[in-house]
Amino acid sequence: MSAENGTPDDHPAGSPATPVGPRPEPIRFFGTTWVDHDSGYAARRIGVAVGSLAAAAAACFVLRIAYQGFRIAEVGGFVTLLMVVMFAVCSALAFGHTWEAFKHRPDPDRRRSLRGLLTVGFVGSLLAYFFRSLAEAPGEKLHREEYETARAQYAKRMSRRSGNPKKRRRS
Repeated sequence: MSAENGTPDDHPAGSPATPVGPRPEPIRFFGTTWVDHDSGYAARRIGVAVGSLAAAAAACFVLRIAYQGFRIAEVGGFVTLLMVVMFAVCSALAFGHTWEAFKHRPDPDRRRSLRGLLTVGFVGSLLAYFFRSLAEAPGEKLHREEYETARAQYAKRMSRRSGNPKKRRRS
């Protein structure tokens, strides 16, 4: 859940515009439609799946042009092999990292240190996004777990605070 959950400061407590309890965190391309699967959620999932697959295909085409440039430049088989292995390994690592980020919040320091690897392996990240969008909005399961936990904690806090404590009978 984001740090902005709870009662916003721009509305006084008890006003009709004040949302009660924690609010769901929006997901890129989906907003908060993932909560109830409304407002074109299915169409957005299809759009994200098609878009990420098209972007991955376009990226592979660009990498093929780069590979042909190495062949035309005649840099040698070893350098060409290094380039192909580098993109394959970085894409596989980026796929794994992106896939795990849909299940658990990644450590910001680790993510910062892997930024270069994730940039080189962008095809893997796009493919992870595609495969995850076939089942759900990417990151929906993580956000749903956090949202349900926050709602349960809020309900528990509110049930303990019901009534005027001054009027309670002491036994």
